[in-house]
Amino acid sequence: MARLDPDEVTRWETFVRLVKEGQSPEEIADTFALPVLGVRRTLALGNLLPRIRDLYRHEKIDAATVRHLTLASKARQRDWLALWDDPQAHCPTGWQLRGWLLGGQAICARYALFDVDKSGVALVADLFNEERYVADADAFWTAQHAAIEARRADYLEAGWTGVEVSPASEHFQHWEYERAPKRKGGRVYIDVRVSGEIVFHEGYLSRKEAKRLARGEVVESVQPKVVRPEITGPMQTYIDLHRHAAVRAALLSRPRVALRLMVAHAIAGSHLWRVEAEPQLARSDAIAESVETCRGETVFDTRRRAVLASLGFDPETPTVSGGHVEGVDGDRLTAIFLRLLGLPDCAVMDVVTVVMGETLAAGSPAVEAVGLELGLDMARWWQADEALFDLIRDKEVLQLIVAEVAGNAVANANAGEKGATLKKIVTDHLAGAGGRARVENWVPRWMTFPPAAYTGRGGVGTVRAHAQAEAARPVPEANPAPEVTAESQALAA
Repeated sequence: MARLDPDEVTRWETFVRLVKEGQSPEEIADTFALPVLGVRRTLALGNLLPRIRDLYRHEKIDAATVRHLTLASKARQRDWLALWDDPQAHCPTGWQLRGWLLGGQAICARYALFDVDKSGVALVADLFNEERYVADADAFWTAQHAAIEARRADYLEAGWTGVEVSPASEHFQHWEYERAPKRKGGRVYIDVRVSGEIVFHEGYLSRKEAKRLARGEVVESVQPKVVRPEITGPMQTYIDLHRHAAVRAALLSRPRVALRLMVAHAIAGSHLWRVEAEPQLARSDAIAESVETCRGETVFDTRRRAVLASLGFDPETPTVSGGHVEGVDGDRLTAIFLRLLGLPDCAVMDVVTVVMGETLAAGSPAVEAVGLELGLDMARWWQADEALFDLIRDKEVLQLIVAEVAGNAVANANAGEKGATLKKIVTDHLAGAGGRARVENWVPRWMTFPPAAYTGRGGVGTVRAHAQAEAARPVPEANPAPEVTAESQALAA
């Protein structure tokens, strides 16, 4: 999306004068050596009410809000200003503003399956993201449904055994279907979305039908009768939004239910939620094996398997987040939510801890903050292994580690030795081998909570992440207000 130049807000007067004198945007662009689109954008800004331009000049509204207001008529701009002035009303800004201006869901004209320019459907041009939007949703959907029916007829004529249209309220969920070619009875599913986009999924069967086909049974062709919907798209939006408002208001007094719903979203995801498990990508097999066999990973995996069992997931599922519920034909998120409702609070909190652990980003400031909050002692969870010493290549760092483990005298006596010798001194001390005094619970500075570096050269990710975590910590008030107690009130009286 193009940036909005504040100078355009004042430049428009010159352009408007030239337009009134009969010059076209193309001629103005030639005069000022500007792109035609830039001239049109400036003219669109000039169509804004002066007060809206002033709000932007004084940085009370952002560029996205100004861009979307260029879509509005003068009357609609006045309606928006009335909301802005009303402290009791919600005034839409940013991306929410576009939906408000267009009467709900913003529909891009490019999603039309028909020739939108010849259809007569009213459009509004957004000059800032070079997109056009539908101004009359009812007219758009009338033409769009006619085009969908024509495409459906084309598929049937081409030999597909079935073509099913999924309404906007029911998304096509890939995991509920399996691929099947046309010759084996595969169908076409037309996924209608509230945004106006239509997605065609060719060659699919439901999982139940695919299993029957695998057993050699015949899958009958299903041709549902195309009927006129009982309610219109705008009516469905009206119903959905009112029911949504009621449900979320009622949830405010039911935190137990809300917690389970949040956990279900974190596990299954939705078109509004995207949660991913930390992939734990290692740069070598040695690192991967070291992590897989460490105490922390072993303890976590045991708890994860218990949580998988409590939710009815396959015990071999690698993660709880993104897991698939076996034996469920309906919505996966809803199935997980309903199962969570049947679990006691302690079991749900087990699910929370595992999902949070899976989706906590390795190397992030959040890891530092949590480790400090928990007072984590890495010596309880980690022991030095061969993979660690294979990765230490810096001679200066090795000498400092020798001093840390074996003492300064040993480090100074072996200052000129090779890296392999220095590593042997450290490992002998850690194991109590070769006549060396055993050193227990050693953890390199990089891995402790809080972490530290051995040199001043920088480049230690954990130290950098710790600094970011500390920078996010709230600054305590210089003179905090004294606590008001019953005793202090009595003394004051």
